[in-house]
Amino acid sequence: MSRIVYVNGEYLPEEEARVSVFDRGFLFADGVYEVTSVLGGKLIDFDGHMKRLRRSLGELDMPAPEALDDLLEIHRELVARNGIEEGLIYLQVTRGAPADRDFAFPGADVKPTLVLFTQSKRGLADNPQAATGIKVISIEDIRWGRRDIKTVQLLPSSLGKMMAKKAGADDAWMVEDGQVTEGTSNNAYIVKGGKIITRQLGNEILHGITRAAVLRFAREAQMVVEERAFTIAEAHEADEAFITSASTFVLPVVSIDGQAVGTGKPGPVAARLREIYLDESRKAGV
Repeated sequence: MSRIVYVNGEYLPEEEARVSVFDRGFLFADGVYEVTSVLGGKLIDFDGHMKRLRRSLGELDMPAPEALDDLLEIHRELVARNGIEEGLIYLQVTRGAPADRDFAFPGADVKPTLVLFTQSKRGLADNPQAATGIKVISIEDIRWGRRDIKTVQLLPSSLGKMMAKKAGADDAWMVEDGQVTEGTSNNAYIVKGGKIITRQLGNEILHGITRAAVLRFAREAQMVVEERAFTIAEAHEADEAFITSASTFVLPVVSIDGQAVGTGKPGPVAARLREIYLDESRKAGV
């Protein structure tokens, strides 16, 4: 059965879905996106993702699609039509498709483009890397200065993923002015002496929805959290390291630039946070 996607008010088989060649997401990466996880057929952290979507649109002075208030219904409809039990829903809003290519923003008569599609990922919550951990390398952060806006400008992150792959690693942590910003598609953390350390919010990193939930759960569990920047050298001396994202939840990091973190095996803090996050998120899913 063909996957059903949503394009500007229509549910269509994926092979029939179309957007204009003049769409500004295609020509200028002039768009924002969100990825929401699905566990047990329910949406995880949905309200947080929608709040961030509105913020991204506002920061770029991008008009919201008319269907913005209907996004919960659209997400649920896509889950139902595609039979998604575990997986992801990708949502993208662009500034639309004017009649021609122009650096200047189009007028109010050009409507935003809204696209959503699903990705079925059975076993999403049972990722074997949660038991083995992942390896990362460090690379220079070459992205633009407003990483807090979740735009579709992902080429530097894609290049970073490929650099990691070529180095025999799973991902890359990006470094700016000697300090870790974040992973290519996730937030980065270290654990030292029982203290969870992760970079503070700012324009330098994405304000992760999973990050916010994990830190809230950590504090509720009486864990100590310190929000500040850290270096790769600090990470090498850490007891543990891990990442968070909507598609990986909490995933331990066991090696950075070929050097083992702690014992070189997943640690108890990351394991406990993953357990708490999955348990609480399943309860709160919509």
